[in-house]
Amino acid sequence: MDEEKVIMREENEAADLGTKFERLAEVMARLRSPDGCPWDLEQTPSTLARHLLEEAYETVDAIDGEDWGHVAEELGDLLLQVVFQSRIAEENGRFDLGDVIVGLTEKLERRHPHIFGSAVAETAEQVHRNWERIKSEEEGKDDGMTVPPGIPSVMAAQKIQGRAARAGFDWKDASGVIDKLEEEVEELRDSLGGPREHITGEIGDLLFTVVNLARHLGVEPEQALRQTSLEFAGRFREMEAEAGRRGLDFAGLSIDEMEALWIQVKEFRRGSGVG
Repeated sequence: MDEEKVIMREENEAADLGTKFERLAEVMARLRSPDGCPWDLEQTPSTLARHLLEEAYETVDAIDGEDWGHVAEELGDLLLQVVFQSRIAEENGRFDLGDVIVGLTEKLERRHPHIFGSAVAETAEQVHRNWERIKSEEEGKDDGMTVPPGIPSVMAAQKIQGRAARAGFDWKDASGVIDKLEEEVEELRDSLGGPREHITGEIGDLLFTVVNLARHLGVEPEQALRQTSLEFAGRFREMEAEAGRRGLDFAGLSIDEMEALWIQVKEFRRGSGVG
Protein backbone atom coordinates (compact mmCIF):
# COMPACT_ATOMS: atom_id res chain seq x y z
CA MET A 1 0.00 0.00 0.00
CA ASP A 2 2.81 2.40 0.86
CA GLU A 3 4.42 1.72 -2.53
CA GLU A 4 1.13 2.54 -4.27
CA LYS A 5 0.95 5.84 -2.38
CA VAL A 6 4.47 6.72 -3.46
CA ILE A 7 3.61 5.97 -7.08
CA MET A 8 0.42 8.04 -6.89
CA ARG A 9 2.28 10.95 -5.31
CA GLU A 10 4.95 10.89 -8.03
CA GLU A 11 2.28 10.75 -10.73
CA ASN A 12 0.46 13.71 -9.18
CA GLU A 13 3.67 15.71 -8.94
CA ALA A 14 4.48 14.95 -12.59
CA ALA A 15 0.96 16.00 -13.64
CA ASP A 16 1.28 19.22 -11.63
CA LEU A 17 4.63 20.00 -13.23
CA GLY A 18 3.15 19.31 -16.67
CA THR A 19 0.33 21.74 -15.97
CA LYS A 20 2.80 24.44 -14.91
CA PHE A 21 4.87 23.90 -18.03
CA GLU A 22 1.79 24.09 -20.23
CA ARG A 23 0.87 27.39 -18.58
CA LEU A 24 4.36 28.74 -19.34
CA ALA A 25 3.98 27.77 -23.00
CA GLU A 26 0.53 29.42 -23.10
CA VAL A 27 1.93 32.67 -21.68
CA MET A 28 4.66 32.75 -24.31
CA ALA A 29 2.13 32.06 -27.07
CA ARG A 30 0.03 34.96 -25.80
CA LEU A 31 3.03 37.30 -25.77
CA ARG A 32 3.79 36.36 -29.38
CA SER A 33 0.18 36.60 -30.58
CA PRO A 34 -0.72 39.40 -33.05
CA ASP A 35 -2.07 41.56 -30.21
CA GLY A 36 0.69 40.52 -27.81
CA CYS A 37 3.75 42.35 -26.50
CA PRO A 38 5.40 44.66 -29.12
CA TRP A 39 8.90 43.89 -27.82
CA ASP A 40 8.37 40.12 -27.82
CA LEU A 41 6.92 40.27 -31.33
CA GLU A 42 10.03 42.04 -32.63
CA GLN A 43 12.42 39.36 -31.40
CA THR A 44 14.14 36.86 -33.69
CA PRO A 45 16.45 33.91 -32.96
CA SER A 46 19.41 36.18 -33.67
CA THR A 47 18.34 39.03 -31.40
CA LEU A 48 17.69 36.59 -28.56
CA ALA A 49 20.98 34.72 -28.94
CA ARG A 50 22.97 37.16 -26.80
CA HIS A 51 20.35 36.96 -24.06
CA LEU A 52 20.83 33.19 -23.97
CA LEU A 53 24.53 33.67 -23.23
CA GLU A 54 23.90 36.44 -20.70
CA GLU A 55 21.37 34.36 -18.77
CA ALA A 56 23.72 31.37 -18.74
CA TYR A 57 26.53 33.46 -17.25
CA GLU A 58 24.19 35.07 -14.70
CA THR A 59 23.03 31.60 -13.65
CA VAL A 60 26.63 30.50 -13.14
CA ASP A 61 27.28 33.65 -11.10
CA ALA A 62 24.30 32.89 -8.85
CA ILE A 63 25.49 29.31 -8.37
CA ASP A 64 28.98 30.51 -7.46
CA GLY A 65 27.41 32.77 -4.85
CA GLU A 66 25.28 29.90 -3.51
CA ASP A 67 22.28 32.23 -3.51
CA TRP A 68 19.75 29.49 -4.18
CA GLY A 69 16.72 31.75 -4.43
CA HIS A 70 18.58 33.75 -7.05
CA VAL A 71 19.64 30.52 -8.77
CA ALA A 72 15.97 29.54 -9.14
CA GLU A 73 15.22 32.95 -10.65
CA GLU A 74 18.14 32.79 -13.09
CA LEU A 75 17.24 29.25 -14.14
CA GLY A 76 13.78 30.61 -14.90
CA ASP A 77 15.31 33.33 -17.09
CA LEU A 78 17.38 30.68 -18.84
CA LEU A 79 14.30 28.50 -19.38
CA LEU A 80 12.52 31.53 -20.82
CA GLN A 81 15.10 31.66 -23.60
CA VAL A 82 14.44 28.01 -24.48
CA VAL A 83 10.67 28.56 -24.55
CA PHE A 84 11.06 31.82 -26.51
CA GLN A 85 13.28 30.31 -29.18
CA SER A 86 11.01 27.27 -29.46
CA ARG A 87 7.93 29.44 -29.91
CA ILE A 88 9.52 31.43 -32.75
CA ALA A 89 10.62 28.18 -34.40
CA GLU A 90 7.06 26.83 -34.15
CA GLU A 91 5.67 29.95 -35.80
CA ASN A 92 8.05 29.36 -38.71
CA GLY A 93 7.24 25.66 -39.00
CA ARG A 94 10.69 24.48 -37.92
CA PHE A 95 10.02 22.68 -34.62
CA ASP A 96 8.12 23.32 -31.41
CA LEU A 97 8.68 23.07 -27.66
CA GLY A 98 7.34 19.53 -27.67
CA ASP A 99 10.02 18.50 -30.17
CA VAL A 100 12.70 19.99 -27.92
CA ILE A 101 11.41 18.13 -24.87
CA VAL A 102 10.95 14.79 -26.66
CA GLY A 103 14.33 15.07 -28.33
CA LEU A 104 16.06 15.74 -25.01
CA THR A 105 14.21 12.91 -23.26
CA GLU A 106 15.12 10.40 -25.95
CA LYS A 107 18.74 11.56 -25.95
CA LEU A 108 19.01 11.08 -22.18
CA GLU A 109 17.62 7.57 -22.48
CA ARG A 110 19.90 6.64 -25.40
CA ARG A 111 23.02 7.98 -23.72
CA HIS A 112 22.33 6.29 -20.40
CA PRO A 113 22.13 2.65 -21.51
CA HIS A 114 23.34 1.60 -18.05
CA ILE A 115 20.05 2.97 -16.67
CA PHE A 116 17.59 2.42 -19.51
CA GLY A 117 19.31 -0.56 -21.17
CA SER A 118 21.59 -3.49 -20.47
CA ALA A 119 24.97 -1.70 -20.52
CA VAL A 120 27.14 -1.56 -17.41
CA ALA A 121 28.83 1.61 -16.12
CA GLU A 122 29.93 1.68 -12.49
CA THR A 123 31.99 4.88 -12.49
CA ALA A 124 31.46 8.43 -13.70
CA GLU A 125 34.36 7.99 -16.14
CA GLN A 126 32.70 4.94 -17.70
CA VAL A 127 29.46 6.88 -18.04
CA HIS A 128 31.29 9.76 -19.72
CA ARG A 129 33.11 7.40 -22.07
CA ASN A 130 29.84 5.73 -23.09
CA TRP A 131 28.21 9.12 -23.61
CA GLU A 132 30.99 10.30 -25.92
CA ARG A 133 30.99 7.02 -27.85
CA ILE A 134 27.24 7.10 -28.39
CA LYS A 135 27.38 10.78 -29.31
CA SER A 136 30.09 10.07 -31.88
CA GLU A 137 28.05 7.20 -33.37
CA GLU A 138 24.96 9.39 -33.60
CA GLU A 139 26.58 12.47 -35.06
CA GLY A 140 29.20 10.68 -37.12
CA LYS A 141 31.15 13.83 -37.91
CA ASP A 142 32.13 15.01 -34.43
CA ASP A 143 35.53 13.59 -33.49
CA GLY A 144 35.61 15.53 -30.22
CA MET A 145 38.11 18.02 -31.61
CA THR A 146 35.47 20.29 -33.13
CA VAL A 147 34.35 23.19 -30.96
CA PRO A 148 31.53 25.69 -31.61
CA PRO A 149 32.83 29.09 -32.78
CA GLY A 150 31.37 30.99 -29.82
CA ILE A 151 32.52 28.66 -27.04
CA PRO A 152 34.84 30.28 -24.45
CA SER A 153 38.49 29.46 -25.09
CA VAL A 154 39.02 27.76 -21.72
CA MET A 155 36.09 25.41 -22.39
CA ALA A 156 37.39 24.72 -25.89
CA ALA A 157 40.81 23.80 -24.49
CA GLN A 158 39.20 21.49 -21.92
CA LYS A 159 37.14 19.74 -24.59
CA ILE A 160 40.11 19.18 -26.88
CA GLN A 161 42.40 18.02 -24.08
CA GLY A 162 39.75 15.65 -22.75
CA ARG A 163 39.33 14.09 -26.19
CA ALA A 164 43.09 13.60 -26.54
CA ALA A 165 43.32 12.12 -23.04
CA ARG A 166 40.57 9.58 -23.75
CA ALA A 167 42.58 8.48 -26.77
CA GLY A 168 45.60 7.90 -24.53
CA PHE A 169 47.55 11.00 -25.56
CA ASP A 170 48.14 12.59 -22.16
CA TRP A 171 50.64 13.17 -19.38
CA LYS A 172 50.90 10.42 -16.80
CA ASP A 173 50.45 12.85 -13.92
CA ALA A 174 50.46 16.53 -13.01
CA SER A 175 54.23 16.66 -12.51
CA GLY A 176 54.77 16.19 -16.23
CA VAL A 177 52.42 19.08 -16.96
CA ILE A 178 54.26 21.30 -14.45
CA ASP A 179 57.53 20.54 -16.25
CA LYS A 180 55.83 21.48 -19.51
CA LEU A 181 54.51 24.68 -17.92
CA GLU A 182 58.03 25.69 -16.87
CA GLU A 183 59.24 24.94 -20.39
CA GLU A 184 56.52 27.16 -21.88
CA VAL A 185 57.44 30.00 -19.52
CA GLU A 186 61.05 29.82 -20.71
CA GLU A 187 59.96 29.79 -24.35
CA LEU A 188 57.79 32.83 -23.72
CA ARG A 189 60.70 34.62 -22.05
CA ASP A 190 62.91 33.83 -25.06
CA SER A 191 60.25 35.18 -27.44
CA LEU A 192 60.11 38.62 -25.82
CA GLY A 193 61.34 41.28 -28.19
CA GLY A 194 60.52 39.09 -31.17
CA PRO A 195 57.60 39.20 -33.62
CA ARG A 196 54.18 39.82 -32.04
CA GLU A 197 52.81 36.69 -33.70
CA HIS A 198 55.50 34.58 -32.01
CA ILE A 199 54.74 36.06 -28.59
CA THR A 200 51.02 35.48 -29.13
CA GLY A 201 51.69 31.85 -29.97
CA GLU A 202 53.80 31.35 -26.85
CA ILE A 203 51.13 32.97 -24.67
CA GLY A 204 48.60 30.57 -26.19
CA ASP A 205 50.85 27.59 -25.44
CA LEU A 206 51.25 28.76 -21.86
CA LEU A 207 47.51 29.22 -21.29
CA PHE A 208 46.73 25.87 -22.91
CA THR A 209 49.19 24.16 -20.57
CA VAL A 210 47.69 25.88 -17.52
CA VAL A 211 44.26 24.54 -18.48
CA ASN A 212 45.80 21.10 -18.89
CA LEU A 213 47.36 21.33 -15.43
CA ALA A 214 44.01 22.30 -13.92
CA ARG A 215 42.41 19.27 -15.56
CA HIS A 216 45.03 16.96 -14.07
CA LEU A 217 44.55 18.47 -10.62
CA GLY A 218 40.76 18.23 -10.80
CA VAL A 219 40.33 22.01 -10.75
CA GLU A 220 37.77 23.82 -12.90
CA PRO A 221 39.96 26.47 -14.61
CA GLU A 222 37.13 28.83 -15.52
CA GLN A 223 35.90 28.87 -11.93
CA ALA A 224 39.43 29.27 -10.55
CA LEU A 225 40.19 32.20 -12.85
CA ARG A 226 36.85 33.82 -12.12
CA GLN A 227 37.39 33.51 -8.36
CA THR A 228 40.87 35.03 -8.58
CA SER A 229 39.63 37.86 -10.80
CA LEU A 230 36.88 38.73 -8.32
CA GLU A 231 39.34 38.62 -5.42
CA PHE A 232 41.74 40.90 -7.29
CA ALA A 233 38.94 43.36 -8.11
CA GLY A 234 37.86 43.43 -4.47
CA ARG A 235 41.38 44.05 -3.19
CA PHE A 236 42.02 46.72 -5.81
CA ARG A 237 38.87 48.61 -4.86
CA GLU A 238 39.92 48.47 -1.21
CA MET A 239 43.37 49.81 -2.14
CA GLU A 240 41.77 52.80 -3.84
CA ALA A 241 39.42 53.33 -0.88
CA GLU A 242 42.28 53.16 1.64
CA ALA A 243 44.31 55.66 -0.37
CA GLY A 244 41.28 57.97 -0.35
CA ARG A 245 40.93 57.65 3.42
CA ARG A 246 44.56 58.73 3.76
CA GLY A 247 44.02 61.70 1.48
CA LEU A 248 46.31 60.23 -1.19
CA ASP A 249 45.96 60.40 -4.96
CA PHE A 250 45.98 56.71 -5.83
CA ALA A 251 47.05 57.26 -9.44
CA GLY A 252 49.98 59.32 -8.22
CA LEU A 253 51.41 56.64 -5.94
CA SER A 254 54.61 54.86 -6.89
CA ILE A 255 54.48 51.14 -7.64
CA ASP A 256 56.21 50.46 -4.31
CA GLU A 257 53.54 52.45 -2.44
CA MET A 258 50.81 50.62 -4.31
CA GLU A 259 52.44 47.28 -3.48
CA ALA A 260 52.55 48.23 0.21
CA LEU A 261 48.82 49.03 0.09
CA TRP A 262 48.14 45.76 -1.72
CA ILE A 263 49.92 43.73 0.99
CA GLN A 264 48.13 45.62 3.75
CA VAL A 265 44.70 45.02 2.19
CA LYS A 266 45.55 41.38 1.52
CA GLU A 267 46.55 40.80 5.14
CA PHE A 268 43.44 42.57 6.41
CA ARG A 269 41.14 40.49 4.22
CA ARG A 270 42.91 37.31 5.23
CA GLY A 271 42.60 38.19 8.92
CA SER A 272 38.90 38.98 8.56
CA GLY A 273 38.22 35.75 6.69
CA VAL A 274 37.56 37.44 3.33
CA GLY A 275 38.97 35.74 0.22
